[in-house]
Amino acid sequence: MNLDLQGKNALVCGGSKGIGKAIALELAILGANVTLCSRSEDILQSAALELDTSNGNTHDYFTADFSKPDLLKNALNNYLAKTGKAFNILINNTGGPAGGPIVNAETSEFLSAFNNHLICNHILATTLIPAFKETGYGRIVNIISTSVKVPLNGLGVSNTIRGAVASWSKTLANELGQFGITVNNVLPGATNTDRLKSIIENKAAKTNKEQAEVSKAMQGVIPMARFGEPNEIANVAAFLCSPAAAYVSGQSIAVDGGRTPSL
Repeated sequence: MNLDLQGKNALVCGGSKGIGKAIALELAILGANVTLCSRSEDILQSAALELDTSNGNTHDYFTADFSKPDLLKNALNNYLAKTGKAFNILINNTGGPAGGPIVNAETSEFLSAFNNHLICNHILATTLIPAFKETGYGRIVNIISTSVKVPLNGLGVSNTIRGAVASWSKTLANELGQFGITVNNVLPGATNTDRLKSIIENKAAKTNKEQAEVSKAMQGVIPMARFGEPNEIANVAAFLCSPAAAYVSGQSIAVDGGRTPSL
């Protein structure tokens, strides 16, 4: 199976920590030159130094704020103009909206999340697609949520926006297939990240329970009876970026220990 990414350039958004960083680490191991992108330069700099270089690959980063799409576009264009780099792989990944019932959500929350996710994803993809076509290799992987298959309770805004991103992704896959460019979604379940820790803390505070009790209850609805690890999500994303996955496109793949109650 051909997993070799030597000579390929990958842009990993949200690559300074959590699932994004795990994906960056895996892509580097497979030989890709990785560019990290997120808001914090200090964390990015540290994360870039952890990436594997044993295949002679090199890594760098640039900062961008995904809450401001125009500034993201400028940051990306400035980076491309400065480096002249042609990307082959795009990992769309950014933190999800705050939780809460949909009936309590303000319209501004939907607009903010729409910009943060779908609009930023679209800016990144449409900016890089010409290079995908020119180099003859293109992979777009969107890190979304299992809520695109079954909406999750208490995540009204997130359910709505994640579904929009999934539909955007499927449409893009249909349009780009003729060029050999694949577009797929990875849907993480409960994964051991800072975000999951925050969710557990909030649930414990709201229900007046111990965090260990909340954690156990959450794992109890997962057939594998445990949370996922970031590298387990990364393995699937990295495969989708590889030559071996050339005929996999337009798919939403849950990596959730079997939690999602649908096919």
